[in-house]
Order: sequence, then structure tokens, then C-alpha cells
Amino acid sequence: MSGKKTDLNEKPRIGVFICHCGINIGGVVDVPKVVEYAKTLPDVAYAESNLYTCSSDGTRKIAETIKEHGLNRVVVASCTPRTHEPLFRETCEEAGLNKYLFEMANIREHCSWVHMRESKKATQKAKDIVRMAVAKARLLKPQEETEVNVTPTSLIIGAGISGIEAALCLAHQGFKVYLVEKEPTVGGMLRKLYKLYPTGEDASAFLDSAIRAVKANKNIDLHTSTVIKDVKGYIGNFEVTALKDSKEEITFNVGTIIVATGAKEFKPTGMYGYGEQGKVVTQLELERLLKDGLPEKVNKIVMIQCVGAMDEPGGREYCSRICCATALKNALLIKESNPEADVYILYRQLQAYGREYEKYYLRAQEKNVKFINYLPEKRPTVNIEPDGKLKVDVYSTLIGKEFPIDCDMVVLSTPLVQHEAGKSLSPLLKVPLGADEFFLEAHVKLRPVDFATDGIYVCGTAHSPKAVDESIIQAHAAASSAAIPMALGRVRSEAITAGVNEDLCRGCGKCKEACEYNAISLEEKILEVEPFCRAPILVAKVNEVVCKGCGSCAIACPTGAISMKHFTDKQILAEIEAAYRGR
Repeated sequence: MSGKKTDLNEKPRIGVFICHCGINIGGVVDVPKVVEYAKTLPDVAYAESNLYTCSSDGTRKIAETIKEHGLNRVVVASCTPRTHEPLFRETCEEAGLNKYLFEMANIREHCSWVHMRESKKATQKAKDIVRMAVAKARLLKPQEETEVNVTPTSLIIGAGISGIEAALCLAHQGFKVYLVEKEPTVGGMLRKLYKLYPTGEDASAFLDSAIRAVKANKNIDLHTSTVIKDVKGYIGNFEVTALKDSKEEITFNVGTIIVATGAKEFKPTGMYGYGEQGKVVTQLELERLLKDGLPEKVNKIVMIQCVGAMDEPGGREYCSRICCATALKNALLIKESNPEADVYILYRQLQAYGREYEKYYLRAQEKNVKFINYLPEKRPTVNIEPDGKLKVDVYSTLIGKEFPIDCDMVVLSTPLVQHEAGKSLSPLLKVPLGADEFFLEAHVKLRPVDFATDGIYVCGTAHSPKAVDESIIQAHAAASSAAIPMALGRVRSEAITAGVNEDLCRGCGKCKEACEYNAISLEEKILEVEPFCRAPILVAKVNEVVCKGCGSCAIACPTGAISMKHFTDKQILAEIEAAYRGR
């Protein structure tokens, strides 16, 4: 709901609510002084302090005061709008006030927390921030949100275990699902695993069960050997074009999209003798050997961790998280099949996180798996002797010297990395990749499976390296998020979007180039120059459902034809003037 209709000519009556936030703000800022100061500001009809404004008592007080004092603007001075602005907007709306007549002033992160040892100055700064918020609130206008229908169908890109689980989760809720896989077979990297940790379950049996469930579900339409070619539209109304078997073009009309494209193993070619002979393998290649049975002559195995990761030359900066648990699992499998085998794990930092993985580590110690800690500046070296045997030289931090280990096989623990298919999908969907080249979520805590682009979600190793159980949990989370708009059948877009003054627009397209969300198009308009004389011109048009109100287009516009609703030039300039002239 957008709240009651507000008379734009009505004199502003602003209510200011200042939060103690326990001691977070009140322990530094003199809140009563800020309240008294707020009462002196022009158009402020009411001001008070609250212990916790976001509490049920605090929001109820706001709603009651709006009605009692006839407030038509509200300012809350508390913490970050990123977490609490939706709550206060909803409170205003419930009290009958358009939620865009609300302004939030951050006096915690921007004031008390950064000036905790300067109480007097922090109090003055809090007054400045409140004054700026009131100056902007005075010029706020009610806004209307655009509502669009949502097609109750989802597209899931990638049919590894994450994509499969997400598809089953949505299908069980009654939604139609298109499950698209670029490979001829489904299963992704799980097809290459032998056993799952920490349960020890057979990976093939687990995967086969999931695949049977997909094929048996009438709500899931599976397409293998299919790649995404183009994506148009927005949440609720995506039009996706795909290419099947490199020749047949097919189209999907869906309301939501889940990215579950997975990742691939980093191949450490040229590192530690990998690629020179078959005795140096990766953990994933060892899985296949364990599945088929290790040769009898392989009795001494050295595993080297963090190969191609953690700032190692030629590798990646990040920790792949799953490598240590994989090494522990495979070391135990080797000891189970051959108790007399010698297994060494050479590590920098052993990441046995969580209770289950800690048990793995303790069990490996009990089975006499040998752990040797090395320094990143003194990495192990692998030498291939003339007779084909392997020798690993490692500097042990425990004994403070280097010693050789003769072995039959070297296993390299390498990270998961983004593959080319994932990278090429990023610009098609208009969703970002992070510094590690994995897909980047909107917010690591608040929106961990959402992209900034509404209606598109991410799960599994497309997002970051993770174990099978974690991938499944995240797949269910992504499916749950995607199900919400499809179950509602409609969504409302944020009203803080760009607006175009067509009289000033000259159709240069600078705004379209600047928009990262593909929310702006150039459309033809007939301009009546004089009676009986019309000329076609191009003007910018904003798709308010897609627009995120970032302001890039307004900056790029050479004529000032574009302005941002709720952040107009007049409102911003009023804040700036209040900042410098208000004291």
C-alpha cells in the first residue's frame, strides 16, 4: 500500500524520533540535547527520543504520533537504513502515510560509533545529521510503486546437485521448472566423486536417487546439451532464449531464474610436477582412482594442500574451504582400504571447521595419518627421480628443518574456480562476479542468495566453493526466495527510480550506456514543431520495474533531463545547504 493521498500544498509537519539504541548511540551522543535541538528546526511539529525505536513499542509510538499530531513527514535518527528503513516505512504506511514521506538519519554508524571518544563533537554532528534529514524531508513527495504480475515458472541454469535440489524444491511446491544443463548428462561435479563427507555415503547412489526424482516429477522440464543464448525482461517476466544441441533455438518465459552453474577444479599444470607423469594427481582424480581401486604398489602417498590457492604463484588468493575436508576424507579412505599405507598431509592451515570435520581430523590422527605444517615461503618441492620414483622435500615448522619423503604418489589439493560458462552468463543476466570470479550476492548477510537484479538467485558452487551438504542447503534457500514472488503472483518495485523530462531529453543514449541494469531504452516520439509539421525524435524511457535508482544515468545525462525520485537535485542541495549553513 502507498498510504493516504497527501496534499502537496499542505504545510510540512515533520515528526523527528531519535533513538538511544541502548548505549550504541546514547552512550556517546547526548540524545536529549539532540531532541531539544530538533524541536527548533523549521516545520518540525513533534520530536522525541526512544530507547529502541525499532522495537514494537517504538514503532507503535510513531504510528500513534502520526495520527495524533497530524504528521505528514517522518524522520527517524538511529542506525543504518540498510537494515531498518523497511520497518519504519511499513510503520508509516500502517499509520496511513505514504512510506516515501519517511527519511532516515544514521547517527550510529555515521556518528556515535566513529566518534565514541568525542561525546561533545558527536552530539554536534548528530544535530547536523538530523538537520540535514529534516531539510530533505521537507521536500519529500509521495511516490507510487509499479506492480507487475509474476509468471509462476522458474528457470534453473545448471543441473548439478544444487540445480537438481532447487528444481525439486520448487516443483514440490507446484511450480513449473525448466532445468537447463549445458552438458549431455546431469549431475555436475558430483558425478566425479566417490564418497561424500561426513556421511561416507556413495556419491553415485546419492546422485542417481536425485536424478530419478527429477525425471519422475511432472513439474520439471529437463533440457540437457542446452546453453543460454539471451535473456530479456525483468522479475516476473523474463524471456530466455537457449540453444539446444547447438542448433535448435528454444524460448522460456519465466518469472524467476536460479543460477546453479557450479564450478570446476583448478588444474595445476606445471606445478609440483603435475602433467609430467601420472603419479602426480589432483584430489578429484584421486576420487576416480579410489573408486576403481588404487594399484597395490601405491603404499606411500603425500597430499599437498593449498596448491593454486592462498596467494600461491599462478593460483588464486582465496581459500577453497573444501580442500582440507576432502584430503581428510580421501586419506581415511586410503587407510581403510590399506591400513599399512603411509599417508602424509602437508598443510599451511588445516581448515577442519565444524564439529563433524573436527571428528574427521581426530579420526585421521588415530589412523596414523601424518600431518606436517609448512610455511608459504618454504613450499614443498616434488622431484621425479631418474627411475621414475617421487621425492618430496618439505620444511617442517615443528622440527625446524627440511627432510625428504620418498613416495609412490603425490596428490595436489586444488581450489574450485569459475568456468567460462559462468563468466559468459554474467553479462547476459546482468549479474556481477566478485574478485574471485564467482557470482556475487546482493548482501552476504541480508540477501545471501539474491542478486541485486530482482528475480535472479544463486546457489551452490556457482556462488563460492562449498561442500555438497552446504550446496543443497543453499539450493533450498534460493528456491524458497524464488518461490515467494511466484506464490504471491505479483511484485511491487521500489518507487525510487529515474525519471525523464522529455522536454530536455535529446536522445543521445548516454544514460542507456551508463545503466548497468538495462533499464533504459530509447524510443521514438513525434514532436509537433508547428501546426501540420511533425518530426520524430528519440527520448529515453525508464523501465521502473528494472531500475534500481542508482543514479548513474543522471550523472551521465549532459542536459539534466534525468532526475532521481526521492533523491532530486533540490532535496540533495537542501541537505548540503543545511549541513553548511545550519549551525
